[in-house]
Amino acid sequence: MDLRTRARLARVGLALALIGLPSTGFAQPGTDPLAPLDDASPATELSSAEAAQIANWVIATHDNGENPFIVIDKSAARVFVFNASGRMVGSAPALLGITRGDDSAPGIGDRELRKIPVEDRTTPAGRFVAKYGPAAGKSKVLWVDYASALSLHAVVPGTKQERRLQRLNSPASGDNRITYGCINVPTKFYASVIRPLFSKTTGVVYILPETKPLKDVFTSL
Repeated sequence: MDLRTRARLARVGLALALIGLPSTGFAQPGTDPLAPLDDASPATELSSAEAAQIANWVIATHDNGENPFIVIDKSAARVFVFNASGRMVGSAPALLGITRGDDSAPGIGDRELRKIPVEDRTTPAGRFVAKYGPAAGKSKVLWVDYASALSLHAVVPGTKQERRLQRLNSPASGDNRITYGCINVPTKFYASVIRPLFSKTTGVVYILPETKPLKDVFTSL
């Protein structure tokens, strides 16, 4: 059974699945991010109630199929990575599209970077089936949405004016908006968490909206 079929079946049974969940089954933000989790247990540390809701919905419905998954909270500029059974294996700050927005501009995947206006440099929200693969030069990235050239990769230096490394290391999330739309994470985190988990399998990436209601993007909620 393919991922899309699994997802459709999961959505049909969502109401029953949620009815069967105890109230303590939902993740609460602000708890210890390093606390050990049993397989298939809900996440214990997330940046917001919305991120917790998505993570626990995925775990409850198995919307990720047999694949690892990532929840990206754009408002908090943070990524949360889970293995296929729902164990959170790491989280890290992220750099995101410089412009707030939840949609990709039409045809953006075919444009040269320098020809993409600032207003189109958004990180879209939604559910994406991601795959690790080659990019420019000899590099490899996690392609979140290949058609729109949306990827997750290790932070690149960028220009001196962009100060990408400084932004990523800043404790605040408000200065993490600088990319053309792609998601940048710390190099060490990418090498130790993202690459080992996704290099040999597809995965699912859930990007939370920042200008639309959560239920408008994830209609099954």
